Amino acid sequence: MKFLPDCLNSVFSQSYNDFSVFIIDNASTDGTLDFIRQKYPQINIFRNNKNIGFGAAHNQGIKIALLDLKKIEKTFILIINSDVILENDYLEKIIKIIEKDNEIAAVSGKILKIYTNDSEINEKVKTQNIDTVGLKIFKSRRVIDRGENETDRGQYDSAEQVFGISGACALYRLSALEDTKIPVDRLQFEYFDEDFFAYKEDIDLSYRLRWRNWKIYYYPLAICYHHRQVFGGKVNFKNIISRRKKRSPLLKYYSYRNHLFLIIKNESLINLLKDFLFIFSYEFIKFLYFLFFEPKTIKAVNDIFRNLMKMIKKRQWIMKNKKIKSASLRRWFN
Repeated sequence: MKFLPDCLNSVFSQSYNDFSVFIIDNASTDGTLDFIRQKYPQINIFRNNKNIGFGAAHNQGIKIALLDLKKIEKTFILIINSDVILENDYLEKIIKIIEKDNEIAAVSGKILKIYTNDSEINEKVKTQNIDTVGLKIFKSRRVIDRGENETDRGQYDSAEQVFGISGACALYRLSALEDTKIPVDRLQFEYFDEDFFAYKEDIDLSYRLRWRNWKIYYYPLAICYHHRQVFGGKVNFKNIISRRKKRSPLLKYYSYRNHLFLIIKNESLINLLKDFLFIFSYEFIKFLYFLFFEPKTIKAVNDIFRNLMKMIKKRQWIMKNKKIKSASLRRWFN
């Protein structure tokens, strides 16, 4: 609720206004629903009785939106966190980009950081610190937000394809989501993986889109702001450890577990073998660190074994339905 008023104000201030808004409420208790009903009666609200997670809630929203549609073609879904503020031409710009090429599955703009300057006056301060300009993946399969914490000096001012985009604010082509949805039984399917619950679902979807030969674009002229802490200093081991200490144990648990889910689901055997030393070294170092400094995070391994057959089944669908060779995907591994 803290950031929602600014988010919705930015959404309804867009120069492009041919859209409907759907909000999936994961059992909030902070007055969110009353605020929305009073200020924005045109919004479609669906409330869950409990927090069902990022993936499941967004899947609900997409499926509910589908009920209002007469056709899937030329329809786009903007996934946006409640702590994101859009510039008023954000939608107009990214829709123009995605409409230019039917092979583009997803687009995101330049996402900068915004923070609350004073808890008493609740002043929002927009910064030139980059939150993300797309996702970058390494041979170790570590994934980072490109440009995170860098000062925006124009170094990312070229529109370009990226491996993936952050789910904080992402425009997806609905036909691409339909093309990459995974069946989980005879009647149910998933756009975002609901077994992840929270964290890294956007990376997982990016993998699938890539395997199905869709394009994913970053467009710098579309700008929005994300409430996320601004960290100073270089990205080095000391700073990484410092940041980890500020994260909740549950977030670290999901991050570790879901990273391994990503590898199990999305990596071809040949790519795993070619980058085995990079992947093994990265995972071994992490495991040792967790063993001595974050033993609660190690418990995620139990969850991985419990869900292993589920992940293997999803992997089988991905590998069976991929449209590109492993070598084509490898070009994204830095």
